[in-house]
Amino acid sequence: MFPPVPAFEDEIVNNIQKHILAERALAAARRCVASRYVGAAFAYAAGSIMRGEGTTFSDIDLVVVFPCLERAWRESFTQDGFPVEVFVHDPQTLAHYLHQDADSGYPIMANMVATGCIIGSDIDSARFIRAKAASMLAAGPKPLAGADYDLLRYQVTDLADDLRGTRPPEEIAAIAALLYQKLADLMLLGRGAWAGRGKWAPRRIRELDAQLAAEFDAAFSLAAAGDGARFLALADRELALHGGRYFDGYRQEAPLEARRLE
Repeated sequence: MFPPVPAFEDEIVNNIQKHILAERALAAARRCVASRYVGAAFAYAAGSIMRGEGTTFSDIDLVVVFPCLERAWRESFTQDGFPVEVFVHDPQTLAHYLHQDADSGYPIMANMVATGCIIGSDIDSARFIRAKAASMLAAGPKPLAGADYDLLRYQVTDLADDLRGTRPPEEIAAIAALLYQKLADLMLLGRGAWAGRGKWAPRRIRELDAQLAAEFDAAFSLAAAGDGARFLALADRELALHGGRYFDGYRQEAPLEARRLE
């Protein structure tokens, strides 16, 4: 019998370590809810560490739900060596932020609720809200339309145009950094997929289309090094799917209350 391939052994050890880390994190989340949030009906412990994908630097995302609160809040602290980000709600404030996710296209709270481990006594209520969050995620974001769509197209156009001229490499990198999120949003939301901020943006694109993600990553890497040609071409190609560049005719009105009497 042949001995196990070392790389395979390393993968097994790594998976075991991540499983142990996830179990420790869940135990820490339980202690956190019991000691800090007395009276809570239930909670969702979420994050990459709970999915067995985290590292020793990953935090615990904790959504704590009380029967009734004056207002929601969030706070951060360390519990048993784990950084913890806590979002404290009652059912009504949680519903508000779940609907806000649907409106914004960024399902941050919905993901935590839909994928989190349930902690607490009111399991039925927790499962009911989790099912609603999962249903919302499955339905996808609202179609891009109206003022938000116009603004996103304008922002991508404006930043892409900044890449057209001859610039120092550091300026190209800075422009590309700003364009990254806006272009990712247009790619994802424009295809009916949920968007993601920060590290979630490349994950979302990869889930949607592996080839598109590879093109995006390669083009951005070149732009970050000072060569913006491929990233500009990608932005132009994406804009073409939405009617082309959008600059002429764009208008955004300030709110009526935007004035100050001196």
